[in-house]
Amino acid sequence: MVLALLVSGVVVLLVLVGLFVFGLRRRLIQRSGGTFDCSLRWNVPEQGPVDGKGWVYGVARYNSDRIEWFRVFSYAPRPRRMLERASIEVLERRSPLGDEELALLSDAVVLICLHQGTRLELAMSEDALTGFLAWLEAAPPGQRVNVA
Repeated sequence: MVLALLVSGVVVLLVLVGLFVFGLRRRLIQRSGGTFDCSLRWNVPEQGPVDGKGWVYGVARYNSDRIEWFRVFSYAPRPRRMLERASIEVLERRSPLGDEELALLSDAVVLICLHQGTRLELAMSEDALTGFLAWLEAAPPGQRVNVA
């Protein structure tokens, strides 16, 4: 009986520590600059059915001339993807379709982009989209930026 209580206490403690580390990591990511909630779908084919598969929820952070994208459900201290401003080409924007409405946040707008030859989709709120497009257009003089 004592052993069962001890094991249960250790499990609860480990779960609480894990949740604390998730929260601490999110605070550390937000601490060093502008961040926004942003779901990502990487390497999307040009033609194909639109479904809710492949979306990963994350947090994006502006860092000079790149966007650093972190998975929310990860303990990794480094970004999973880094998108260079000069390499991002916005192709189109659309509303979530079909099962995507269930996979994404309720007010999400999907932005279809090309980054160094890889087609990707970013889903973010309308406010975050306005900030993202302003950041893209605010590139230093002489830098090629393509915003649809």
